[in-house]
Amino acid sequence: MNATDPAGAPRRVLGFWMCTALVMGNTIGMGIFLLPASLATYGWNALLGWVVTVVGCMFVARVFAALARRLPGEDGAFSWVRVALGPRAAFAIGWCYWVSVWVTLATLAVGIVGYLGALWPALATLPAWPLGLLLVWTFVGVSLLGARAGGGVQVVSTLLKLVPMGALVGLGLWLAISEPAALRVDYPRAEWSFGATLAASTIALFAMLGIESASFPARAVRDPATTIPRATLVGAVLTGLVYIAVCAVPMLLLPPEQLAASGAPFVDAFEVVMGEGSGRWIAVFVVVSGLGALNGWTLLAGELTRTMARERALPAWLAADNPRGAPQRALLLCGALASGMVAMSFSGTLAQGYAFLTTVVTAATLPLYLGGALALFALWRRDPVATRDGALVVAVLGGGYAVLAFAGVGAESAGWAVVLAAAGVPVYLLSRRGPARA
Repeated sequence: MNATDPAGAPRRVLGFWMCTALVMGNTIGMGIFLLPASLATYGWNALLGWVVTVVGCMFVARVFAALARRLPGEDGAFSWVRVALGPRAAFAIGWCYWVSVWVTLATLAVGIVGYLGALWPALATLPAWPLGLLLVWTFVGVSLLGARAGGGVQVVSTLLKLVPMGALVGLGLWLAISEPAALRVDYPRAEWSFGATLAASTIALFAMLGIESASFPARAVRDPATTIPRATLVGAVLTGLVYIAVCAVPMLLLPPEQLAASGAPFVDAFEVVMGEGSGRWIAVFVVVSGLGALNGWTLLAGELTRTMARERALPAWLAADNPRGAPQRALLLCGALASGMVAMSFSGTLAQGYAFLTTVVTAATLPLYLGGALALFALWRRDPVATRDGALVVAVLGGGYAVLAFAGVGAESAGWAVVLAAAGVPVYLLSRRGPARA
């Protein structure tokens, strides 16, 4: 089956629900299942940090939605930045984000392997890196079947990953009604401080990365000027509400010392109320969540690589499609790069490898958020009449949050962003030497 119409244009197979599932599925990965433990020591500052992160990411989502409405004919976020800020700025931002995408594939694979070892102890006795590579290449194979196949898998996996979160929120509501004394309403007693709230929001930011996902497969989206903004905003709002709700319940059920030391906060929260062993099945859905995110990020990796190749920011041969319309060479390259990161991450412990990869991903994603806000501001300057729909306010708020997030991640992570941008300069110069594409 050909993936293009008779005129040669790509067949637009992704609708609103598939794009919304892509946003939620890519955003809700492995991080949320571990974050309650990471945030336990921050007390109520953790929930305030979540509010800051969710509101800030809503500003960023509004930025991408506004760009999609203004430039519906362009091929996603990279093209929007190129039109507004020029090819050099677009490459620096796109290169950092491109690195973050295939590093995310490795991050998810490492996290899934860790949970699989906990579910089936027999797997823990085997070398971990071959299983990580198997996961990466399985979803490269799914994406090679085309955008419709990847989108279908994303819808199903997103629905499944919401099951444990809905169960946890339902447990909290049931206890609030039937046994309110079981909730630790006085937890925790840490004093509020701006520094603690900012630190907590920075930790929470990694779990919100992915709200931009609907913009990258723009060439495969039906009515992108309407679908991408709606899916981006709806997906970001729903994800933020889910996150705040599911992080509050473990805080109210577990003592701070136990929560901070927990390797599986969702499981422990269930076992406190339902008895030992009752929460073990939650781990199955954690794996499903990771698999769904790996599928969505693999789809995004291929689309972004193809777009950058078409724009001469990466070698032009990466833009080639297979008969199903999938960016075959782009997917194979991203799979190979992610495989290298998987092999490297298993040189230490799983926790060390996962922590290192999350730092790189966060640092490499923030330039896109800041660049999107600057692109919208540049478009507003060219056409100030656009202030009627709040473009200037959205650009300022989105850019302000990106600057705040850069301050929160610290000098080391910001340094990674600079190093990654510099590393791409030779690739950019080589890619621009070839003939321009029509």
